[in-house]
Amino acid sequence: MLISILEKINGLYEGIFSPVDNLIESLPFADWILDAFCDSVHLLPFLFIIFVLIEIVEYYYADKLNELLKKTGRYGVAVGALAAIFPQCGFSVIASSLYSRRIITRGCLIAVYLATSDETIPILLATPEKAHLIIPIVGIKLFIGILTGYFIDFVKPSKFEVNTDIKNEEIAEEGCCKHSLEHGSRRELFIHPLMHTLNVFAFILIITLVLNYCLTNVAVTNLIFGGKFIQPVIAAFIGLIPNCAISIGLTIMLIKGTITFGALMAGLLSNAGLGLLVLLKNNDFKDTLLVIFILLVVSIVSGAAINFLI
Repeated sequence: MLISILEKINGLYEGIFSPVDNLIESLPFADWILDAFCDSVHLLPFLFIIFVLIEIVEYYYADKLNELLKKTGRYGVAVGALAAIFPQCGFSVIASSLYSRRIITRGCLIAVYLATSDETIPILLATPEKAHLIIPIVGIKLFIGILTGYFIDFVKPSKFEVNTDIKNEEIAEEGCCKHSLEHGSRRELFIHPLMHTLNVFAFILIITLVLNYCLTNVAVTNLIFGGKFIQPVIAAFIGLIPNCAISIGLTIMLIKGTITFGALMAGLLSNAGLGLLVLLKNNDFKDTLLVIFILLVVSIVSGAAINFLI
């Protein structure tokens, strides 16, 4: 039903953007450039509406989720993974800060990282013909996140007692677009989504331009496709880059058909957004390397297994 509604809305937008498409197509540029601009412009209204809705939910419920994660202590793996599937940009940052203060366990942190969806869901929602992928992507990330988190805490329990004495401390970190994760005025319910939409639009346009160019070049296209067991390895390493452009790029590449579903999952599983930057800044370096190693192994194995099964 949701997909049907999105398709109807998309059809309406096609009619609305017809004059814009005609204007873009009249410009003296190559077809692959014009197609990239048309495809990217079509996503703007969808993305803005989705980001406004996400911002509203985050504004009213993010603090409750963060407090719940603190209170669950070493049993918070499932809670962390479930909270992380909601596409808010700051949850992995909060989890990294909590872990560096030893408020949550390593398993809980890994579960949050693996389940984090970042920009994937909004982009798929804005692309109705691919919206059916949301449930399997979220389901797989949630399953792997919870399973891995509990396995880590069972096999190698954290060597600290979860510190509940500081659970009410404020954690002042920045999310994407350099905005504070602390609540500001209600005006930001529309200002931040607008900024975020423009940033994501810029990323999508750049990535689509690059992909469209590559798809016109057979040699480059063959290089991108590679082998279905090599792609998850490359995607997992790329996913470690702490930037929302990574999840955008991987999702757009799947939509364009340049990577496999397993490669997408490998990249999304290892992509913890800005959370890794906070961990590198605030946590013990060796322990952070261990977290990164676990992310890579789980992501590569999961991506390769998915490609093997499908």
